[in-house]
Amino acid sequence: MFTRSAKLLVTAAFAATLAAPAAFAENPMVGGAPMYAEKNIVENAVNSKDHTTLVAAVKAAGLVETLQGEGPFTVFAPTNAAFDKLPEGTVATLLKPENKDQLAKVLTCHVVAADAMSSAINKMIADDGGAHPVKTVGGCEFTARTKDGKIMIEDGQGNMATVTIADVDQSNGVIHVIDTVLLPAS
Repeated sequence: MFTRSAKLLVTAAFAATLAAPAAFAENPMVGGAPMYAEKNIVENAVNSKDHTTLVAAVKAAGLVETLQGEGPFTVFAPTNAAFDKLPEGTVATLLKPENKDQLAKVLTCHVVAADAMSSAINKMIADDGGAHPVKTVGGCEFTARTKDGKIMIEDGQGNMATVTIADVDQSNGVIHVIDTVLLPAS
């Protein structure tokens, strides 16, 4: 028979076990698909119905192997709707083999060589007085800000992208879904 203190200890241990999974929150769904922290950026992105244009662009630019690499990477991943906001014909033109370098430049301007969750980005923005410079692997420099509790990224042409889904943990970094394609300064 358990003593009262032993019962309390077992009850406390059981309660802690039940509470433990909350400390490891599941990834948000993206594009109707579950995102798995043990998979890499490409393995997860191919399952999102909202990122088919991005996946096609990554393949056309020859960046699949890179984004499957060790990282760490923070990817600001534009949705299909974000690509649709570009002038008509832009995506089709970028996907042509002769424009592979230009496409790679645009895509690598969405990648930072770090594993930056939204809490870290928000802290950097606050520490820098409301605007934090973001240097990408594509050589672009953007500005991160916050507005109405959301992270915003201003690109090289003054366009503003909003992070609509943050902190999608990956085995080689993190994805933040954005609503606008980031473009390098012209």
